[in-house]
Amino acid sequence: MRKPELIASDIDGTLLDPLERITERTTRVLDKVRTEGTPFVLVSGRPPRWIPRVADPADLNGYAVCANGAVLYDIADDRVLSVHGLEPVLLRDVVDALDGELGDVSFAVERVGERAHDHELAEFVTETGYRNPWGDEASQTQTRAEMLGRTAVKLLASNGRMTSDEMAVIANELLGDSVDITFSTGHGLIEISAHGVTKATGLSEVASRMDVAARDCIAFGDMPNDVPMLSWAGHGVAMANAHPAVLDVADEVTGANAEDGVAMVLERWF
Repeated sequence: MRKPELIASDIDGTLLDPLERITERTTRVLDKVRTEGTPFVLVSGRPPRWIPRVADPADLNGYAVCANGAVLYDIADDRVLSVHGLEPVLLRDVVDALDGELGDVSFAVERVGERAHDHELAEFVTETGYRNPWGDEASQTQTRAEMLGRTAVKLLASNGRMTSDEMAVIANELLGDSVDITFSTGHGLIEISAHGVTKATGLSEVASRMDVAARDCIAFGDMPNDVPMLSWAGHGVAMANAHPAVLDVADEVTGANAEDGVAMVLERWF
């Protein structure tokens, strides 16, 4: 690939090392990317409120595609630019379909306001018994009816007794193409978005705003929620630690996130 005009990277398991840091080597490359004016886009399953803690130390101030493509966020302006959500009727239909078919399953939703943090909005809402694979993040517990009563950018289904792969197979069979189903951890969690909403559609929106063609984009990722993005980009790069589904679609495999795999590739041009 020639020098990219736009760089997109997943965060966890890709840009961050296993201790959830951006290493010195990767920081040096990002500094060169920024100096040369090449856009660097964070593309993550994370909601906007999780973006500043990654972007600020690395001085990244462009766009972030959040919630697996459901939200486009302007980091510098702290502004949500677009939202593609799941309406309450669809949320209830999906939960009703999955409840019982996924065993001991519990649910949570992500919501967004106009900024990364909206103190008047319950942003991460769980029902009683929800198990968070990423730890005990602050959340608001509501009844299932309350939780599903407002538009969400992402529905999460958790079952600690199944793998995410197992859950995704069952969910896809039940729901078909009514929604998009993916996951970013193997520990019994699937992430559900509106139909057609993926990291690829979010990144495509950014590329369109910047008048950059897909063939001139490079994208990095490690989990199944990165597959659409790597397939869309002109050059898709999988981390050595990536899920087999990501390795299968990648144009190239770089080092693991513990080995500065993103920097290894970008150092060819920056």
